[in-house]
Amino acid sequence: MPTNYKAELTGVLGQPVAENPTGVMQEAAFAECGLDWRYLTMEVSPANLGAAMQGVRAFGMRGINLTIPHKVAVIPYLDGLSEEARVIGAVNTVVRRGDELIGENTDGKGFLRGVRQDGGMDPRGKRAVMLGAGGAARAIATELLMAGVTDLLVVNRSVERGEAMVRHLQEGTKGPIRFAPWVGTYAVPGDADLFVNATSIGLYPNVSDCPDVDLVEAKESLLVCDAVFNPPVTGLIAKAKGRGLRVLDGLSMLVYQGVIGFELWTGVKAPEAVMKEALEKALQ
Repeated sequence: MPTNYKAELTGVLGQPVAENPTGVMQEAAFAECGLDWRYLTMEVSPANLGAAMQGVRAFGMRGINLTIPHKVAVIPYLDGLSEEARVIGAVNTVVRRGDELIGENTDGKGFLRGVRQDGGMDPRGKRAVMLGAGGAARAIATELLMAGVTDLLVVNRSVERGEAMVRHLQEGTKGPIRFAPWVGTYAVPGDADLFVNATSIGLYPNVSDCPDVDLVEAKESLLVCDAVFNPPVTGLIAKAKGRGLRVLDGLSMLVYQGVIGFELWTGVKAPEAVMKEALEKALQ
């Protein structure tokens, strides 16, 4: 039988992307499962996104991830969307099915799994507050609404962007979501059960940045979550720990969304423990 020297290709498109450790996690999983697959980390500017997507097709790539700032902008270059991605209005994972590229969104599912498994919280019946109105925020908000939160307050600096996202998700989910402008220091309300930073504030290399929030009124049972994964201990996570609050760092969401993406691409059960260990070592 002739040797096959052709590796299957996956990867991530983003800007900035050099600090994204997803490739470490996915290649560890490929090796563990004996798959001759590769994961490429590719810096792509917004102006070059269309050309990059042509390259994805031309190279026969099996799938890609999208990160900042391409999660919404990529949609016109795809052949279709999953129902979840359509409702969210953003894509973080693309899967090749035959000659078609289909947009999926694993961000929200990964976040929700982390909240349940690592955070020990069932969001049903809980009150949630979320900072941000970008692609990750859309995914997280959608999954929280579908999980049965009784109230989801979206807080964002840009009123236009925040209100547009809330309107979109109200139409798509009919869930209890509302908007409040983020002006000055935001005081997390005392009745909140779950607080989420879904912005990129604190992402490497801007590790000294921290969302301008006040946790003074937060109740002891509040779970503080940060979608930023690099560094795992962000300014927000450190601040919440300093007040004795429960926390969930961005590694949780990154691992679980990666697990889902791996299985969509390969059809093979993901080695979750191997993926998590590889990420933890990379970000020590």
